[in-house]
Amino acid sequence: MTASPLQDVRLKRAYDLISDKLARVEEELLLHFRSPIPTIDRIGAYLAQGGGKRIRPALLLLSSRLLDYRGEKDVRYAAVIEFIHTATLVHDDIIDEASLRRGRKSANARWGNNLTVLFGDYLYTMSMGIALDEGDLTILKVLSDTTLSMIEGEIIGIEKEGVLQVTKEEALEITRRKTADLFAAACRLPAHFAPRGDLVAAERLAEYGRCLGMAFQLIDDLLDYTGNEKDVGKPVLNDLREGKLTMPLLLALPRAGVAEREKVATVLKEREFRSVQTSEILSIVDRYDGIPETRALARDYAGAARVALGAFPDSAAREGLLLATESVIDRIR
Repeated sequence: MTASPLQDVRLKRAYDLISDKLARVEEELLLHFRSPIPTIDRIGAYLAQGGGKRIRPALLLLSSRLLDYRGEKDVRYAAVIEFIHTATLVHDDIIDEASLRRGRKSANARWGNNLTVLFGDYLYTMSMGIALDEGDLTILKVLSDTTLSMIEGEIIGIEKEGVLQVTKEEALEITRRKTADLFAAACRLPAHFAPRGDLVAAERLAEYGRCLGMAFQLIDDLLDYTGNEKDVGKPVLNDLREGKLTMPLLLALPRAGVAEREKVATVLKEREFRSVQTSEILSIVDRYDGIPETRALARDYAGAARVALGAFPDSAAREGLLLATESVIDRIR
């Protein structure tokens, strides 16, 4: 999979600031993925090899540096955040009956739903155990509240599957819970253990992370319409095939005609492109400006994320966090 050259440069500049600690996060992930139980060890190794940009751990480490932290707590909590994220992906793939994840077979496609759902549970429990070992109940409460919000978002999202009458506000609420709240948690955690951390810093960093997470998911929704399977790692219009009405189509639908809305309803019902072709749906989204309006909404959230950093003094870490907002908007995968 490829990224735009500009995005690569921005990510590298931000990640270079925390490269040593990111490497230690990777070591921490590999350590905890290992198990004397062969099946757990095999699934863990497979998921670890799947990689990913580790954006959530990177945001936690940048926030930690912003607040002048020099210890190792941020490395361990960054691993916790990544384990929670991975557990969510594992469970999502089961729910969506997905066969691909980042261009490879999903864990459930390789090991079946029974083992994979238990592995997701294992990751959630292990992540909380690592956090509990650190002994900070405030952070543990943030993590547990965030995990509950994510699960609630998944439940709300499932209830809305196949439904044509989803409002913009409902879709944004699902996005906040399922994606943005974990970004917010990752960014705020250092404020609870860093020298310059306090409640005000925690709230500002949480707002930054939440807005960035909203922008990230909106671009992800957009890529489902504009990307290709090679770059995105899953088929185009995969969300609609799974019964999910995401922002580009949701914004276009109020202007669509009865026949066009019926085509969308048909895909939601059939859960495949049998009676309706992908080109017909893409045409509806293009005709009624679903793509530029989604991108504009993502840019608004990215702008709000930058505003949330305004109270922090200039520093390399602050610049890295600002670069992350630009990279999220320009991503092509």
